[in-house]
Amino acid sequence: MSRLFEPYELHGVKFRNRLWMPPMCQFTASSEGPSAGWPNDWHEVHYGARAAGGVGAVIVEATAVSPEGRISPFDLMLDRDEKIPGFARLANLIKEGGAVAGIQISHAGRKASASPSGTPLAPENSTLGGIGWQTVAPSPLPFTPRHEPPRELTLAEIKKIQTQFIEATRRALDAGFEFVELHGAHGYLLHQFLSPLTNHRVDEYGGDLEGRFRFWKEIVVMIRGELGNKFPLLMRISATNWLPQAQFEMRRDVTLEDWGKIVTELARLGVDFIDVSTGGLVDGVTVPEAPGYQVKYASEIQNRGPLPVSAVGMITEPAQAEQILVTGGASVVEVGRPLLTDPSLPLAWATRLGDEAPVPEPYTRGTPRI
Repeated sequence: MSRLFEPYELHGVKFRNRLWMPPMCQFTASSEGPSAGWPNDWHEVHYGARAAGGVGAVIVEATAVSPEGRISPFDLMLDRDEKIPGFARLANLIKEGGAVAGIQISHAGRKASASPSGTPLAPENSTLGGIGWQTVAPSPLPFTPRHEPPRELTLAEIKKIQTQFIEATRRALDAGFEFVELHGAHGYLLHQFLSPLTNHRVDEYGGDLEGRFRFWKEIVVMIRGELGNKFPLLMRISATNWLPQAQFEMRRDVTLEDWGKIVTELARLGVDFIDVSTGGLVDGVTVPEAPGYQVKYASEIQNRGPLPVSAVGMITEPAQAEQILVTGGASVVEVGRPLLTDPSLPLAWATRLGDEAPVPEPYTRGTPRI
């Protein structure tokens, strides 16, 4: 058996293989009214098909803890208990397809209130019916000159958002999801607190690494304290922001040595796994996209801390994914964009690697694709 299609276990949860689907926003939820943020038919078909297609886990897209925390007005939200049944339907479809059901919990901070293309929607915007809103962040620094400056969060508001993270996590577990991933990457709120590029606070949530990490620490401690230790808790990070070296040194971003300290502390607090990505915090940088361009960062994070990691980013061939695992670059491989247009991609990859494809029973008479 290939390493890619070997079973994997994390915190007592068993995955049928090490090929997972990462969270990818669909921007298809209703934006306003009583149905805002609910999963709909598109989400059910989309996630159910990928689960039946053979992945080991499906991580549902960034799901906001509040309306103000949505990346766009068309994002999912787990902000109220009455939405639990809708998300339960989603989790059940994923599990019926044979995959483990996970969900990413998020707050977009200063990058909220955008269109699906990333165009900022100010509160007075009328292009889409005036559905933009005032954003918030650790410090009043806009993402780009086109963005409205966010409002700096008060201490009381920080506590409120932390509580919203805990409540959204509880709702996800009540809905039947088997693990939760906190979104600490791609320039969203957790990432904004951690980086000195976006956090200029002078109170206990800013300053040195310990202060900037406080927001993360308190959320993880509260999740484990209130919800227990019976489920895997993942954290997605951006291991680099792709700043040029000279600019990096001048602006003091989070270093790999810092990440070693952070991951070690996250493990102590109760995080089980690190989903390693990159970028998203700073606009206008050059990202050297190429096959597997982020894998080295997953390997470096894994080598600096006690937690297993996943690798993602232009992993498009089964032999490439297999090599990452065999050489110890990561414990899990996540494949994103290829799955958007090919939900049964894992079945083909298993065949190409000489494994038995995890074909759903109703499809066993289908013609295999290589």
